[in-house]
Amino acid sequence: MTIRLSPNHRLKPLFDQHHVTWLSEEAAEHQDIRPLRIGVLNIMPRAEDYEFNLLAPMGRSILQIIPVWIRLNTHEYSSSDHAYLDKHYIPFDWAQSVAALDGLIVTGAPVEHLAWEEITYWTELYHIIDAAKRSGTQILGICWGGLALAKYLGIDKVMYPEKVFGVYPTRNLVPDHAIMGGLDDVFWCPQSRHSGIEDAVLEAEAAAGRIRLLAQAEKGGYVIFETPESQFMMHLGHQEYNSSRLLKEAARDREKGRADVGPLENLDPVHPINNWRANRNEFFNAWIKNVYLRTPYAKGADVPTESNEIVVDIEKGAQ
Repeated sequence: MTIRLSPNHRLKPLFDQHHVTWLSEEAAEHQDIRPLRIGVLNIMPRAEDYEFNLLAPMGRSILQIIPVWIRLNTHEYSSSDHAYLDKHYIPFDWAQSVAALDGLIVTGAPVEHLAWEEITYWTELYHIIDAAKRSGTQILGICWGGLALAKYLGIDKVMYPEKVFGVYPTRNLVPDHAIMGGLDDVFWCPQSRHSGIEDAVLEAEAAAGRIRLLAQAEKGGYVIFETPESQFMMHLGHQEYNSSRLLKEAARDREKGRADVGPLENLDPVHPINNWRANRNEFFNAWIKNVYLRTPYAKGADVPTESNEIVVDIEKGAQ
């Protein structure tokens, strides 16, 4: 049981190469299991190339998962294949109304240098976060997506004079936490961001009971925090990245000659060693488990025998 794919999906060779379990639609239907529908609001550059970064750790879960790829109506997606997006991505209101999302992931986006009011899709994203919150959907924000969730909560970001860029030791502040409990006391985590939230601001929010601090990085400050009821999980790092993704970003920044980006830290560009993969898998597996435990079905509600929900997966798009 895990990610539902069609046998000829373009990413199937990667799943097989990395031993990530996938399940055909036909086999999934015979298991008589209610799958989790995890919406992914993917705003990353070349959105289609980023998908496997999330599918790989999610595919380690023993739960059956249907990824529902979501697009914004007010974003141009200038670096992505529009024909691909048209086939495989749907608007949030459609996804939420007919696919009954259990969880929602908001990815990073290359807009952290902009003020919130300058981001063309901020209003739409704000309303999506609000709708997901009101429906009880569990939400995970990654990097800029985490900053967006924080902004929704009234916590603003600050720009850094130099990009936090590398793989850094990160201290697990709550090792008995439902999601953090499987992570090491100190784990390595990739960071790739020009902004963050001041430690003093987050500490004041935590003291007031508005958030709970979960992890603090050697560079970049508090990197994982959540709302008290755990509906919002904010991860300002890129736990889902692999080594090649970081190296490509380093090459891109060198080509642009950005003065505010130093060398990639703690990762050998010639012989890169991924020392965060196990904690990556554990973090996403624990978050998926937390999503499941908060569904009505995990609490004993009857699974409906008939449904007008659509099935959306990364091969067939919306049917």
